[in-house]
Amino acid sequence: MARALFIIDVQNDFTEGGALGVTGGENVAGGITQLLAEHGDDYAHVFASRDWHDAEGDNGGHFAAGEPDYTTTWPVHCVAGSEGAEYHHALDTKAVDTHIRKGQGAHGYSIFEGVTPEGRRLEEVLADAQITEVDVVGLATDYCVRRSALDAIGHGLQVRVLTDLVAPVDEAAGAAALAEIVEAGGVLVTR
Repeated sequence: MARALFIIDVQNDFTEGGALGVTGGENVAGGITQLLAEHGDDYAHVFASRDWHDAEGDNGGHFAAGEPDYTTTWPVHCVAGSEGAEYHHALDTKAVDTHIRKGQGAHGYSIFEGVTPEGRRLEEVLADAQITEVDVVGLATDYCVRRSALDAIGHGLQVRVLTDLVAPVDEAAGAAALAEIVEAGGVLVTR
């Protein structure tokens, strides 16, 4: 049994001042860096996901053709190779063992929908590392953190969400997402 850390989408476009900035995003980035400095040895493997959308096209309807509805369509964000797609500067990525890119030509909310830069699926890397438990942190609670945690539970992993290291787009939706994760079998903790 080994525990991994999933760092979900701590990117410039999802933190304050970004295309889809989340209030508290910079604090989450700094908090994750502190977690890794103080407890990095608790994790057998550290994964970090990023939205990595194609510059051309609407990415499977993810980018709005007109006005986004902010539910299923969004303004352009996290375009592969752009400053907005880069990790936030307060997140120290030296401890990251595996980077996952998601949303290439598609919506891509969950870390399980992505691949490594070499094209490997997350499930393969998890199996190779014999991961059975994951802690989930990052942005945003009500979207990509929610989907990643629920998918991890669906893949048979024991899941903890570190509630002081996530931030929602919407407070009520974030609370509902955490409740849904608990109902599915996840656990809420603080670092």
